[in-house]
Amino acid sequence: MSKATRTIASTLLFATVWLVLLFHASVLPQDIPIPAWVDEITPVVPLWLLVAFGAYSLGNLGWALFTFRDCDDAHTSLIQEISQAKSDLRKRGVSID
Repeated sequence: MSKATRTIASTLLFATVWLVLLFHASVLPQDIPIPAWVDEITPVVPLWLLVAFGAYSLGNLGWALFTFRDCDDAHTSLIQEISQAKSDLRKRGVSID
């Protein structure tokens, strides 16, 4: 099972369970006992998930910025390529700078 298939399947499973809990009065039989706190918590679960995803994303981005390594070799290579390109363009008669 690919990662996309697994993600879609788990999302559909969560959405189905959430919708059943959200509309339990009209979907489930009346003899199944549902606690009262389910009616209070179920509507805000997607908001909690959105906030948790945002916090995870910001934390992941912050950690990546904190552990970012400088690439001195890439910097010098890029500067050399830029100077070569400038000299090549000057030979061809293009004005630069």
